[in-house]
Amino acid sequence: MTEPVDPPTPDATSSAAATPEVPRAEPAAAAPGPLSPEAETEVRMTPAEAVSRMRIRVPERGNRKLRDLIERVNADNQLKAWWHVSNVNAVARLEINDHSWVHIQIVTNIALKLLRQLTKHDIETAMVRDYGMSREDAEVTVVLASLLHCIGMSVHRDGHEDFSLLLAAPKARELLVGIYDDPELTVIVSEVLHAIIGHRKDGKPLTLEAAIVRVADALDMAKGRSRIPFERGSVSIHALSAAAIEDVDIKDGEHRPIGIDILMSNSSGIFQVDGLLRQKLKGSGLEKYVEVVAHIDTEAEKRLVPLFRLEI
Repeated sequence: MTEPVDPPTPDATSSAAATPEVPRAEPAAAAPGPLSPEAETEVRMTPAEAVSRMRIRVPERGNRKLRDLIERVNADNQLKAWWHVSNVNAVARLEINDHSWVHIQIVTNIALKLLRQLTKHDIETAMVRDYGMSREDAEVTVVLASLLHCIGMSVHRDGHEDFSLLLAAPKARELLVGIYDDPELTVIVSEVLHAIIGHRKDGKPLTLEAAIVRVADALDMAKGRSRIPFERGSVSIHALSAAAIEDVDIKDGEHRPIGIDILMSNSSGIFQVDGLLRQKLKGSGLEKYVEVVAHIDTEAEKRLVPLFRLEI
């Protein structure tokens, strides 16, 4: 068995940068279909092998509560096992896009980046506005909600957000006990659960924190993150457009606090931006703070769609 190797620390400035280097291991058994090598490796490990390779990294920036939370998460084999089962359900059984711990790592770092972009521009979070708590508490809320947002996939894809709530309620409290005491402990757990349910298709986020988790989940779209249906031979617009997204960069916008720059290899990627990302942004409460620009970096299609701005 290959010795576990920790991935490098991501800087959370883009979805590509947020992706840890996933250690490779020989699959335990051949996959019963045209899985990509990466996907095959992830889902064919034994539970012990899979869990041993999981390590969440986020830039803590002096936030002690966040540091303590991440230490507890990295020592929690139950949580890691949920991530592994979620990915087996998604990749091996349903043949949809990745839902492994790598997805969790990327979404968590994107969410933290979005939050820090907003607070850098003095946009007030619900934790500060509604409870008089701190920006650091908002970071803990967003990170924990991102870490737990799709653990319900370990039960079933259908209704997984509801299953995530069921599993996350006691787990969130367990992870935060000692870092927080009541009543603040219950407040943060409640806000984490709100963010989890708010990320579903018809979710109605009531807080900035929940909106961030919802949008961060949609931004895990860079090349290689949603290619499984495409690599299995699907020719649907969903599969083609997912494969067309090369990179997602989060930075200061020209006119708004957040600029999301999406690089596409071809124009089919617009479906991901105008359809799926728009759906997550619309009604999130984050619309007025975000500008989205998609562009193509190949000469063949630059003339067709040189620049696409998402209007919400």
